[in-house]
Amino acid sequence: MSGFVEKPEPVQVPGLVHLHTGKVRELYQNEAGDLVMVASDRTSAFDWVLPTEIPDKGRILTQLSLWWFDQLRDLVPSHVLSTELPSGAPADWVGRTLVCKSLRMVPVECVARGYLTGSGLAEYRESRTVCGLALPEGLVDGSELPAPIFTPATKAAVGEHDENVSYEEVARQVGAETAAQLRQATLAVYSRARDIARERGIILADTKFEFGHDGDTLVLADEVLTPDSSRFWPADQWQPGRSQPSFDKQFVRDWLTSPASGWDRASEQPPPALPQEIVEATRAKYVEAYQRLTGVSWA
Repeated sequence: MSGFVEKPEPVQVPGLVHLHTGKVRELYQNEAGDLVMVASDRTSAFDWVLPTEIPDKGRILTQLSLWWFDQLRDLVPSHVLSTELPSGAPADWVGRTLVCKSLRMVPVECVARGYLTGSGLAEYRESRTVCGLALPEGLVDGSELPAPIFTPATKAAVGEHDENVSYEEVARQVGAETAAQLRQATLAVYSRARDIARERGIILADTKFEFGHDGDTLVLADEVLTPDSSRFWPADQWQPGRSQPSFDKQFVRDWLTSPASGWDRASEQPPPALPQEIVEATRAKYVEAYQRLTGVSWA
C-alpha cells in the first residue's frame, strides 16, 4: 500500500476550481483559464505522503523555483505568469502560490544525471547501463559520470513509482522531434544549474524537470531544481563509494527505516508521524539549500 496517510481536503476559494491534489501541491484553475499552484508543507517518503508537515517547506520550494526560473530564462521559458495572490485566497498562500500558463504537458519525467546514485546505480549494477545508455566499468555510488545523461521516466500517480524508460520509448510515446527537444532542454538546463550550484559549493547530482507546450514552444513547468526534485550534495563532503550527505528529506527516510520509528516498510501499515527533532532537522536542510544556492537569508 501507499499514497496519502491522511488525504487533505482542498481549500475552496471563490473563482477557483480545484483540479488536483498532488504529493505537495494543490492545483486550481482560475476564471481566465490559468493554473494556480499552491505548494503545501507536506512531505513524502517511500511513496507515502506523511501525516507530518515540514514548516516553511512549500514557501522554500516556491521561492527557490522562482530563483531558478530567473537563472534559466535565456535557455527556456517558464510557465510562471504571476505570484499575485488570487482574490479571496487564505493568507497562508502568500509565498507559496504561482499563477501559471495552462500548458499541454508532456507525460515524461525529464531526468538529468551527472552522478551515479539511486535507481540509476541499481540499474548500473545489473547491466552497466542507465535507461539503456552504456556506462564505463568501475563506477560506484556517487561517481561523477563522463558527461551528463538524459534518463527519462514515466510519470506515476500519487503512491506509485516513476519508471525509468529508454530515450527510444520516449520518442515512440511523444514523437522524435519532441523527444529531441526534451533531451536538449533537459541537458542544457542541468548543465547551467550544475555550474551555478558548483560555484556555491553544492553538487547537483541529478534532477528532474517537467515540460509542456505553449503552442509550439517548449516551456519549463512545475517546480524546478528544488531539494524535492533534485539531489544536492555538499561538495566538500563528496566521497564516491558511499551514500552522500544531501540537502533533502534524508532525515525523514533514515528515521522511518530505523528501529526508532517502529514502522515496517514492507507492511501494509502507513508510516507514523515524525518526531519534532526530525521535522526541525529536515526544515534546516531545506533552509540551508535555499540560502547557499541563492545567497539570500531565509526570513
